[in-house]
Amino acid sequence: MAIDMSCALEYLHHHSQAAIVPGDLKPSNILLGHDMTACVGDFGLASFLSDNLPTISRTQTSSAGIRGTVGYIAPEYGMGSKSSIQGDVYSFGILIPEMFTGRRPTDMIFEDGWNLHQFTKTALPERVMEIANLSLLSELPSVDENITTGNGKIKECLVAVLTIGVSCSMESPVE
Repeated sequence: MAIDMSCALEYLHHHSQAAIVPGDLKPSNILLGHDMTACVGDFGLASFLSDNLPTISRTQTSSAGIRGTVGYIAPEYGMGSKSSIQGDVYSFGILIPEMFTGRRPTDMIFEDGWNLHQFTKTALPERVMEIANLSLLSELPSVDENITTGNGKIKECLVAVLTIGVSCSMESPVE
């Protein structure tokens, strides 16, 4: 699913006529096709990023309110920044650890400035198996002791994918 989402965002951001920023990337806006392929859906907050479009279609900075969903919205949007590819990357970076840890960004354990990004970052790489959603591992056809103790390829893959999530969900868009 993560690969499907990244491919969809790559297409929307870089290969459509005008770059499209979905703007509200979250689990309920990821749809599964009949073959379990993930698709980005709900373009209600989408923006086109092109100087060739009429002014009415271009993304505008607004102080009327933050557009998006709490927990997935890029921090810079709270300061009035307009929709951007970096904002979608941030949301994608929140979705990755959510998928692999089973923790939502609005989980009750995240208080006093603690968040899903920090939760994931502090566990990498040594404690990745402690934060992993173990129900994902139970779906594997052959679970052995190397997987459950955190040794082997599964741990290596989790570290890699969660590192991508952490990299994508940095607070500063330039990071």
